[in-house]
Formats: sequence, C-alpha cells, structure tokens
Amino acid sequence: MAEPFRILTLNTISPLGLKRFASGSYTVGGQVPDPDAILVRSQDMHQMEIARNVKAVGRAGAGTNNIPVTALSRRGVPVFNAPGANANAVKELVIAAMLMAARNLIPAMTFAATLKGDDATLHKLVEDGKKHFVGTELPKHTLGIIGLGKIGSLVADAAIKLGMNVMGFDPHITVDAAWSLPSQVRKAHSVEEVLKGSDYVTLHAPLVDLTRHMINAERLKLVKHGAILLNFARDGLVDEVAVMEALAERRLRYYMCDFPTQRLQGRPHVVALPHLGASTREAEDNCAVMVVDQVRDFLEHGNIIHAVNFPEVVMGREAPFRVGIANANVPNMVGQISTAMARAGLNIHNMLNKSRGDMAYTLVDADSAVPQTLLAELAGIKGVLSVRYLPQE
Repeated sequence: MAEPFRILTLNTISPLGLKRFASGSYTVGGQVPDPDAILVRSQDMHQMEIARNVKAVGRAGAGTNNIPVTALSRRGVPVFNAPGANANAVKELVIAAMLMAARNLIPAMTFAATLKGDDATLHKLVEDGKKHFVGTELPKHTLGIIGLGKIGSLVADAAIKLGMNVMGFDPHITVDAAWSLPSQVRKAHSVEEVLKGSDYVTLHAPLVDLTRHMINAERLKLVKHGAILLNFARDGLVDEVAVMEALAERRLRYYMCDFPTQRLQGRPHVVALPHLGASTREAEDNCAVMVVDQVRDFLEHGNIIHAVNFPEVVMGREAPFRVGIANANVPNMVGQISTAMARAGLNIHNMLNKSRGDMAYTLVDADSAVPQTLLAELAGIKGVLSVRYLPQE
C-alpha cells in the first residue's frame, strides 16, 4: 500500500473541506513534516522555506498574492485557488456597504452612541440631529461595476433587483461570465466611462501590474460629484492618496473598503472593514471543499483544475499507469516525451498536452508499468520542471 499523502495546513481550514481527504490515504495537520501539498488561507508564504517535496499549493480563497506563484512555477508546482466559492459572501458585503453609505449609517450610529441624557433629552437630541444624516435610496441610481467575473455578476444581479441601473466594464470578460451576466447590464467601454456615469462604483478586478492604482488622481477627476467608491477586491487597485484628495474635495462622498491602513485610520467618510469579504461560515466551507477536491484530484490523478499558473488539464483514466509532466512551453516537448516512451517499449494509451503562457503540462496514460529509468530520462529533458508517476492501485 502506498504511503499516505502529507498535507500541511498553514491556517485553520474548514473541517468540512478537510474531511474530504480520505482517512488512511492522507495525513493532515499544522505540523506535518515534508508535506506533499500545502493548504493556506491568508498566511504570507513569500519568506517561507517550502519543502522540495511539495507538489501543490491550495489557497482556500480566490487571491494568491500571499503565495510565491512565480517561484513555484519554476519548480513545476501548481497553485490552486477557489474562484467563485466566496462570491456570494463578497456580494452581500458590497450590497451592505452600499446601504451603509447611502443611508449614512456609520456616522448616524456614532452620533446616537455618543448622546447623553434621559429619554426625553435623547429624544430631543435625536430629532434635532437626524437631519444631518439624510440619505438616498438605491433605486434609479447607477452602479458601475469594474470587473465582471463571478462576484461582479452577482453584484449586478442583486443591484438590478434593488431597482438600480447597472453599467459594467471588463476588457477580459470570459464567455462563462458573459453568459451569467444579467441582460440589463449596460456595457461600458472604459473605466473612465464607468466613473463619469455612476453614483456608486464597485471594483472586482484582480490585482496585477495593469490594474494597480487603476483608480488614481487623473481618473478621479472624472468621477460623478458625490459618488461612492467601494473596494472589496484588492487594496492596491486604489491610490489612497488620490482617494483622500477626492474625499476632501467632496468629489467622493464615501470610500467603503475592506482594507484598513494607517492612512485611512480615522478619516471622515472612510469606512474600512477588517477584511470581511470571505468571512462567513458558508464561504470558508465552500472554499475549503473546492480547493481540497482540486488538490486531491491532482495528487491522485494528476488532473489540474483552477490553477492560477497552469493550464487546465483533465483526462479520464483509461489505463492504470499515468505520468504527469510539467514543463516550460517550448517546441518539440511532446515529441521528446513520446520518443522516450517508445524507446522504453511503452505503448501510449492516451495523452493530453496543454499550455498556458510559459507553462505546459502533459498527462500520459501507458498500457504497462513505467520504469524508474524512464522517469529519470523524462526528468532530464531540457525544459522539464517536474515528473510524477501516478499508477492506479
């Protein structure tokens, strides 16, 4: 019987997910030595020494900024995430933040909490003071959404049901996302168009070089006067200095976000929540279940689903002897793999090769057992990053 796979958990992972690791086939815990895979939520892994035996990293969430993805790619290690698993939780928080801003709930709550006196005095103070917190209703106002993936689509649907007009911009929208987008969403052609035409703007884009500080001083000059900016995606999407200036000049009425920083602390018209986007029991369960299933499928069968640095490669088992090969996306790699297996007298029953950017991945099912000498030969091919033998017992 094969040795159990060893899974290291760097954060508390939902038991609903962890129990999907079959007992006897997996050893799971926070102190597991020499792990085959690592599961993480928010812990920063950039300064961590990652064991050479690690074959996969699973992030029980969507973002992977806390994981050294580039370094792991060079080792042929896929990094899995759980896109969409926390989408409903984030959607609900965005809607809650819109309502908080629309009705001035935070300053109103602060005002009420500081009142002193008997009930009669409190009643008079409330009646005198409530005029300072008059808000607006959401229907007929326009919500602009930048980023129309799973979360953006859910936010759009919820806003439409609340009677809002919705416009959206996403230059890289996927076919699946486009299908799930409500038909009432008006297509914008730029970030600038969204800022000019929206009473509320919500960000749902990934943080990459192209999107860093996408909301900057130049663009905020275009914003509709008194607009509300919501950022429950990534803090780096927004230039905080520019946002503070826009708030001071009353071009922005509120900045609602999920990322407290020293610059934002104590600023009027800023509501910074403690990174609550995915902090629901349901989201934590969904993320854990999704990423555990992906890591299991990779460790046991070599299949890759939802890896941020690898192509999606899924091949049903048609023969018991499987090899998974991660390699640089260079010419003639499939030919070299096929030739090496033919020289070893192996018949290839099935093969699937896909690439994504600089990375490629190949699954090969053979009709007979693969000798260690061939595995070593495959590992020695220039450009091959990792080779795994996955016989089915």
